Amino acid sequence: MPFTRSNGHKIAYEVSGSGSPVVLHPGMFEDGGHWAHLGYTGVLAASHTVISIDPLGLGASDAPRERAAYAAERRASYVVAVLDDLGLDRAAFWGYSLGAMTGYAVAAHAPERLTRLVAGAFDPNGFTAVVPDTLAALGLPADFDVYEIVKQGALESPYQTALVESGDPAAHRANYESFSQEPALGGGLAASGVPTLMYAGTADPWHDPMRDYARAQGIEFFSIADADHGGAIRRPDEVLPRVLPFLR
Repeated sequence: MPFTRSNGHKIAYEVSGSGSPVVLHPGMFEDGGHWAHLGYTGVLAASHTVISIDPLGLGASDAPRERAAYAAERRASYVVAVLDDLGLDRAAFWGYSLGAMTGYAVAAHAPERLTRLVAGAFDPNGFTAVVPDTLAALGLPADFDVYEIVKQGALESPYQTALVESGDPAAHRANYESFSQEPALGGGLAASGVPTLMYAGTADPWHDPMRDYARAQGIEFFSIADADHGGAIRRPDEVLPRVLPFLR
């Protein structure tokens, strides 16, 4: 598995297919191979050079335990490092959840490296805004550790369970703490000029905030009916027909 370095850390990635390049960045407790596991990579590789990144803290990439290593600007820099390693000036980017947030960071900090951005299941205005209502809907106290909800959702998938169990719990926690407290990136995304497509499941807490942001900014948005946060990405037959024309 090829790798490059960013801020002193190894970032692993895989390349498949041929054509215009698209970077795939997964969500929390997922590696780059998760896109292939769910059926995306093979379809995309028929018309694109697909670059699947293992995010810092997951898969074959390094797993630092310092929260600062996972700051948004550093996440953007490791995507840029992968593009540099491949000799690519620009590429499309598709991220889901944590991956969408990373895409917003690249758009904010290095917009010249993106041809377009596809963002699933994460509001560019941040993580914390939906937490109180989500906890209330679950009947949980306001001070409940949301990390446990995120982790439990991952453990419902055997693929992700294996990834979690093989990783470093301290690194996973640092990754989450940075992700969940990251300042809003909506302003940087709006100023970037990067053509953007956004989507979410209608049962995802981030659906309505994403839809409202997209409407306000004139960004195309689509919904996956009755899908929750973990569910929309598991429906490639509905997602790919909406994304492929945008990538073309």
